[in-house]
Amino acid sequence: MENKRKLNKRTWFSMPYILWIIGFTVIPLLVIFQDAFVTPEGGFTAQNVLAIFEPVHLKSMLLSLEIALACTLICMLLAYPLVLALRRLKLGRQGFLLFVLILPMWMNFILRLLAWQMILSKNGILNMLLGFIGISPLPIANTWISILIGVVYDYLPFMILPIYNAIAEIDEDIIEAAKDLGAGGFTIFKKIILPLSVPGLLSGIVMVFVPSMTSFVVSDVLGGGKIQLIGNVIEQEFTKNVDWNLGSGLSVSLMIFVLISMAFTMKNDPEGKESAIW
Repeated sequence: MENKRKLNKRTWFSMPYILWIIGFTVIPLLVIFQDAFVTPEGGFTAQNVLAIFEPVHLKSMLLSLEIALACTLICMLLAYPLVLALRRLKLGRQGFLLFVLILPMWMNFILRLLAWQMILSKNGILNMLLGFIGISPLPIANTWISILIGVVYDYLPFMILPIYNAIAEIDEDIIEAAKDLGAGGFTIFKKIILPLSVPGLLSGIVMVFVPSMTSFVVSDVLGGGKIQLIGNVIEQEFTKNVDWNLGSGLSVSLMIFVLISMAFTMKNDPEGKESAIW
């Protein structure tokens, strides 16, 4: 009887969350799926979803995939050295440096991008510094490189934090035992740290790859509207062309691709843990 009362209390406490999910996730998704498979006249069609294979859309899709993969790889290469350096610090300093890493995320997203726009512009801070040391200005502004810099800057903390949490759980005695047996730093990383941090790595991959794949604001600001990612194409179909059916179809195609990628990542989790953000 007591267990039943506890269950009823939990159900009541979860009701606001359930209503929120239904109202702001489930219903919008149902609307998107409905619009994706109908014509403006109301008839059934799969052309809106298959439009992703049209050359102009496929080009944007592949470019988004390339940037997302590059962003994920760069974040991985930057995260591990930083996390390993954090691991050697005392607990107080670890907390302070993590706070410094997270601090920019408290600032408005658009303001951060505008700051990078000023840094990477033709007459920006970066080219001014290069000019002082005798290097010609770099034409980075409004290119895919500036977009890649923007997404790496925005999503790097989402790779660092899960890897840090995974490595922080590794027992220091295991590392000391490996050192006593003659293992070097690279061997310890390859045989102990990397395998034991795979769950955090997979979680970081999902949390970086998915938003960088679907991003459109970064390319709008740092790409100057000259580079069209799949997110930009979908956004324009909804806002400029007011073609909700085609926009919904492209959204569903992108969603299917992302879900397949996430399923593949979670399937390869050696501990069988879910690697998604939840």
